[in-house]
Amino acid sequence: MRGDNLDPFLIIILILVCIIVGLILYNLNIYKKIKYFSNINDRLSNLNVLQDFLDTIGKDSSVDNKLEIINNILIDRFSIKYSTIVVFNGAEYDIRATNVDEKHWDTMKNLHTEEMFKDSITTATPKYVTVNGPEERLNYQKSEMGRAKSAMFFPLYIDNIYIGYWIIESSSPHAFDNMDTSVLGVVKDNIVAVLKTVSYQNTIENIYRVDKNTGLNSAEYLYGKGKRIIDKYPESCICMFKIINIEEINEKFGRNIGTDIIVNVSNLIKRNIASQYIFVRYMGPKFAIAFSGVDMSGVEEFIKNIKEELEDIKVSIKSNNKTTTKKKQKDIFASPITNFVIANYYKGTGLESVTKKLEEYLDDCDKKESNINCI
Repeated sequence: MRGDNLDPFLIIILILVCIIVGLILYNLNIYKKIKYFSNINDRLSNLNVLQDFLDTIGKDSSVDNKLEIINNILIDRFSIKYSTIVVFNGAEYDIRATNVDEKHWDTMKNLHTEEMFKDSITTATPKYVTVNGPEERLNYQKSEMGRAKSAMFFPLYIDNIYIGYWIIESSSPHAFDNMDTSVLGVVKDNIVAVLKTVSYQNTIENIYRVDKNTGLNSAEYLYGKGKRIIDKYPESCICMFKIINIEEINEKFGRNIGTDIIVNVSNLIKRNIASQYIFVRYMGPKFAIAFSGVDMSGVEEFIKNIKEELEDIKVSIKSNNKTTTKKKQKDIFASPITNFVIANYYKGTGLESVTKKLEEYLDDCDKKESNINCI
């Protein structure tokens, strides 16, 4: 009878155990789903980061500013305390972007000399370093640098050539223990892609020279720093003109007179155009003016007037005829004859395509053509 009385309790206990086991399994299933959707969310977030990278590359901004923007994106999106991008420029290591205090820069740009990172550079693999307690410091830090307790070091390579490194740091020990290194690897690859892309921009921005006779920038300026000014506007007008009789002036009166003509032409235009317009000596007797924010119809009258003024320039040439007395000596003048061609440029299209079309027109048209042409 006693055993029979326990049977209902055992049944109740078994039922409760089953319920508890069921709840555990259910919670585990919910946890897996949460983790799965969390991973999807992380991946979407990482894709957004990469999209921000691409958007930054396409910005009308300087190379240094683009790298700073990208570094700030990394800091913000991955909740990183410190992030530093260091690049070897061929002569020395240069910090291209960082949020570390400037007093630590000497240490940050010499991490390639630290034993703890040399293997990482040699093998092209990331290096994770950390401490176990808040009182410890990382080996590469100097006595005054107790700010970072963990770091991940990523060597950077372009076409199998080592170019520098990216390092992220945290003020907490073991901060990157659970960081998804595969995602950071993708980010690192995109940093390399950005550096490779902006290196071309950096070359264009710094390759231009200043013409010693006119003080004008060369054509390269138009495609680098000048383009950033032009692209502040959706539409601009590009004008190119040529002094078509410069060779004749050089042959007849000498190159010094030809140079005087070119200097007078450039000075007249510099006095008459607004500061937001870009004026360059394109090549030889060819010049280019970018009328930022103005369409073709808005500059035609100005160009008509400036052409007339240019061709009114007179450079005096004294007669060298020794048989002529001083009283009979008379002035001979050299004046430029110009040929103009203009076209519209739209932001987002190829500026070099427009200038090439203008230059080809000036080179291929009749050598005596002196006009204002819209193409």
